[in-house]
Amino acid sequence: MAEELYFIKPNPVVAKINLYNKLCNEEGDFLRFLNTDKKTSLEIIKNKLQDSIETLNPNELRQLFDWFKFQYTSSSSNESENNEEVKNQLYVHGLDLFHEIPPVLTKTFDGILNEYEKSNQCNLQYISNAEKFNKFLLYGLFYTSLAQEQDIEKRILIDYLKSQHSSIYEAAQSEFNEKINAAGLIEDLHSTGTILFDNFSELYDATKFYKGSIIQITDI
Repeated sequence: MAEELYFIKPNPVVAKINLYNKLCNEEGDFLRFLNTDKKTSLEIIKNKLQDSIETLNPNELRQLFDWFKFQYTSSSSNESENNEEVKNQLYVHGLDLFHEIPPVLTKTFDGILNEYEKSNQCNLQYISNAEKFNKFLLYGLFYTSLAQEQDIEKRILIDYLKSQHSSIYEAAQSEFNEKINAAGLIEDLHSTGTILFDNFSELYDATKFYKGSIIQITDI
């Protein structure tokens, strides 16, 4: 079963102070969310935070998210309000959860990412440099736009970006044309009415001027 995919801008300076202090003050509460050798795991996480939150591995980050969700999800039935409170608290403690891709689209997103990584001999999994990740987002924008060439509004954006990033567009077009006859390709790009192009566009807008690292992680 596909999982939701989350994108995070880590802030090592804020996390080194706020998240570290929170862990020190609430150790007993957080220990419940650690899987094995709890005391040792806690000290490892605290030491990593003093270095940089970017040194946390995916499992350690998920444990922190589970803790925050438990603490800041109220008994309210309003899921949107609960999610916003969790996001606000994560931000205060050095984790800006700025975008989510729904489960129905993660398989297609991962497929495009994997093909891009193979072609460019790079690894953008879990944590990556924003500049490199932004090139992939441009590739994803171009790739998914080719399934929607009748959309005038999207064509205006793509034509503008294509004039500035022609080599990335050509690479995406070549890959798309190679896959055009693959069963389910167009259906995947429009799965259940949610267009992956819009997610690439929102991610691109949120990161095109950003200079830090980007974390992508599932199941948090």
